[in-house]
Amino acid sequence: MSEDEGDGHAESGRRTHVSIQDGDFHVDGRPTCEGRTFGGIDVEGLLFNSRMIQALFDDDNPETRDRWAYPDTGEWDAERNVSEFVDALSTYREHGLHAVTVNLQCGSPEGYSDEQPWVVSGYEPDGTLKSGWTDRLRRVLDAADDLGMVVVLGLFYFGQDDHLDDDAAVKSAVDNAIEWLHDEGYRNVVIEVNNECDINYDHEILGPERVPELIERVRSHEREGYSYPVGTSFSGGTAPTDGVVAASDVVLVHGNGVDDPDRIREMVAQTRDLPSYDGQPIVFNEDDHFAFDEPDNNLRAAIESGASWGYFDPGEGDYEHGFQSVPVNWGLSTERKRAFFETVAEITGAEE
Repeated sequence: MSEDEGDGHAESGRRTHVSIQDGDFHVDGRPTCEGRTFGGIDVEGLLFNSRMIQALFDDDNPETRDRWAYPDTGEWDAERNVSEFVDALSTYREHGLHAVTVNLQCGSPEGYSDEQPWVVSGYEPDGTLKSGWTDRLRRVLDAADDLGMVVVLGLFYFGQDDHLDDDAAVKSAVDNAIEWLHDEGYRNVVIEVNNECDINYDHEILGPERVPELIERVRSHEREGYSYPVGTSFSGGTAPTDGVVAASDVVLVHGNGVDDPDRIREMVAQTRDLPSYDGQPIVFNEDDHFAFDEPDNNLRAAIESGASWGYFDPGEGDYEHGFQSVPVNWGLSTERKRAFFETVAEITGAEE
């Protein structure tokens, strides 16, 4: 990825440009949380984020589509979903949030699911992008760009990659998505090739051994010296492999399922001890543990270790709960959501 803050920025016509400088995140040439400490912890350059994976959601399976009906209308509405998400972004930003994670194959709409009969994919079987999905993605990226926010864009999700024909279709999907981003001129995007590459993907190329090929493929789409910063994530509590770290600009890890904050610290240390680690930023972009009022918790363990942290609220399968459950209430509608955003506001100084 180009380290020149100006590369392609003016030409793109976009406001927000994310880059990585010496392991820190910069937005428009300045580090996030510039000069900021919290409780004696240096938080400059960290990327506080939240998993908002269902922002682009739509289900092509008529047998499951009715599961996502809004309680007030009795119908699912992809337009309403993305509109309400876009409207909520300014509230998130006002609380100091830097980034949101969305995905072109979304995530389980029931929080955690053993089976996924729904069809939630932004690609045709050959890897061609679906226009309805790119229309929704454009709205999300435009709104984030206007607010100075970063979008971590996932390309694939386990349980949905089987809707692509083969490895060639997976490669085509990568090419089409990254070329579309370049054509649109976005510079506020970090790429997560796939969510939790070590979980049961149908295509071998999306597994830990071969996914570095796709990370390199994303980087190969370079225009005027610029390529999108890219990495991929592993399942909760799992440190990444040396091969994935070697290929990555950003190391994405998950803390869901981790009950002991010391395991968060250990994951960061294990990553930094890998032979291929070369100062890349480490970002938790999924963690379903909270306890923000406790003296030690997963968020605090991450930032003490110099890693960014991201909120994941799977909810309880009902509209009033987490951001993961469809239909999503994108407001700060629960005590848990409010606790997270108030904590981020305090850490980043947004409330001052």
